[in-house]
Amino acid sequence: MTRRSSALANVVMIAFLMYFLIPLGWLVISSTKTNGELFGSFGFWFSGKFNLWDNLRGVFTYSDGVFLHWMANSAWYSLVSALGAAVFATAAGYGFAKYEFPGKSLMFGTILGAIAVPTTALAIPTYLLFSKIGVVDTPWAVILPSLVNPLGIYLMRAYVADSVPDSIIEAGRMDGAREGSIFLRLALPMTVPGFITVFLFSLVSTWNNYFLPLVMLNNPKLYPVTVGLAQVNATANNAGGGSQGLFTVVVTGALVSIIPLVIAFLLLQRFWQSGLSSGAVK
Repeated sequence: MTRRSSALANVVMIAFLMYFLIPLGWLVISSTKTNGELFGSFGFWFSGKFNLWDNLRGVFTYSDGVFLHWMANSAWYSLVSALGAAVFATAAGYGFAKYEFPGKSLMFGTILGAIAVPTTALAIPTYLLFSKIGVVDTPWAVILPSLVNPLGIYLMRAYVADSVPDSIIEAGRMDGAREGSIFLRLALPMTVPGFITVFLFSLVSTWNNYFLPLVMLNNPKLYPVTVGLAQVNATANNAGGGSQGLFTVVVTGALVSIIPLVIAFLLLQRFWQSGLSSGAVK
C-alpha cells in the first residue's frame, strides 16, 4: 500500500509539473522562431533557423524601445505594491495574533470573506471611487488597490501565532520597550520567511495583473508590460498582414517579462525556511 501511494503521488506530481512546464516550454521554443515558422511549424519543437537574438532585438527596438518603459513601470508598480502589502499584512497579522480587542473576530471574519471576492469584481467600483478623488490614470491607481492583501493577512496571522513566542513579547515589555519597538525589533525579524512569502505572492500578483491597469490607465506611457503586450497583440490581430511580424514581439516579450519573476524567486527562496525563532526561548 505504501508503494502504491508513493507511486500515485509521484504520478500526480509529474502531472502537475508537466501542466506548469508545457506552456513555458512552448514559450521558450516559440521565441526562437521567425513569424512564418511560428505559425507554420510544430509548436513544441525548434525550427530550422534560431531566431531568438533577432526577436530580442525586435522587442527592445519596437516603437523606440517602449518595451523597456513598460518593464520599468511593472517593476515600479510591483515592488512598491509588494513591499507595502507585505508590511501591512505583517503588522495586521501580528495585531490579530497577539492582541485582544473588541470586534476582533468580526474583523478577521470579514477579511476571510474578502479572500473569496475576485479582484475583477472590485475593479469598476474602485475606478469610480478613484475617479472621484482624481487618482485615475496615475501609478497610484494600480499601487493603492494592490496594497490590500486579505490572503496575506491571513497567512501572517497564522505565521506570527506560531513563530513569535508570547514570552518574547512579555520580556520586551518587562524591559520597558514600547509596543512598536517590540514589533520592529523583536517580532519582525522572526517573521522574515512569512514576510518574504507575502512579498513574493504580491509581487507576482501585481506583475501579472492585467485587468486593473487596463481599467485604470489611459496613458500608454503608464502601461505595465501585461497591458502593453496585449495592445501589441491587438495591433497584430487587427492591422492585417502588414503587422503580422508583431506576433514574435508579443511571444518574445512575454518570455522576457517572466525573467524578473524567476530572478526574484531564486534570490529570495533562501529566506523560505522555518525555525528562525528556534533557540530564542531558553
